[in-house]
Amino acid sequence: MTRKRIGFFTRLLDEGSAQLRYRLATEQIQHAERLGFDSAWIAQHHFHEHEGGLPSPLVFLAHIAAHTRTIRLGTGIITLALENALRVAEDAAVLDLLSNGRLEVGFGSGGTATSFLPFGLTIEQRAPFFAEQLHSVLSAWRGDTLAHPDNHLYPAAPTLSQRVWIATFSVEGAARAGQAGHGLMLSRTQPRPAGQADLPLDALQNPMIDAYLAALPEGIAPRILASRTAFVADSTHHARRLAEPGLQRQADQFQASGHSILGASLDDHIRQFDAHLGDPDAVLASLAQDSVLARATDITFQVHSIDPPHADILRSIELIADHIAPPLRNA
Repeated sequence: MTRKRIGFFTRLLDEGSAQLRYRLATEQIQHAERLGFDSAWIAQHHFHEHEGGLPSPLVFLAHIAAHTRTIRLGTGIITLALENALRVAEDAAVLDLLSNGRLEVGFGSGGTATSFLPFGLTIEQRAPFFAEQLHSVLSAWRGDTLAHPDNHLYPAAPTLSQRVWIATFSVEGAARAGQAGHGLMLSRTQPRPAGQADLPLDALQNPMIDAYLAALPEGIAPRILASRTAFVADSTHHARRLAEPGLQRQADQFQASGHSILGASLDDHIRQFDAHLGDPDAVLASLAQDSVLARATDITFQVHSIDPPHADILRSIELIADHIAPPLRNA
């Protein structure tokens, strides 16, 4: 049985200035490394500080690489349609050398419509542009000629294409990721089909895994990363008290973007935003209901959309390391 890898994920949403967010996220990742986490993942968001606190993930991970030694460093995700593909390829190649080969590169097409406009795009253009950009990045990493026989990527990064992950909400996207031999990134939550607000998350994601595995070329090992919201505290009462304002903010933002919410209680929000919270026993029992986790090769935990204070995030990391990670690694 292959040992599952356990990761820590942050959207850098701690209360405070951007500089403070970056310092606290650095401390959280260092804490995760000390406690034996296998990977640390960070999100990219442009312009909207309440969605995510970091527009430049590769810059931030270069800083993290200098302050860590063993933990793998992942982007979850780079919104590739909004980037210069060759600059991403170059920056990732440099970062991979600086981190001694610890980089994992997650890509996605993005989901915030207004973020596309300053880059001269609309969200409707994202799919074809993403495919074109991904092709350019992979071509550069393969060492292909770049518009002229004298041009090749420097520094070379021949193995980075084997560490690409693709984020998707769809069965079709999962099949494309599998066909290309990439890793599959599954979100902590995702919108439900109309009229099926109570559909379990694994009912949406297991068909994606099926499509991914069916499309994966023979001889290519599957890489399936399941991101999950998990906030572990010393008592379930404390976890629920801290969870209420964050989940209410998420519900308000969800409704403001045109989605429907069933119910207004904390338990309604926990269920609809797929949050696992409480003391270690409560979180383990909750995670046990998620059949996707048994099929994942990697599980990464984030506190969003609860977003508790820094000290409570550090304590959650400790409790996950001590009580949640050991049984999951061998499940």
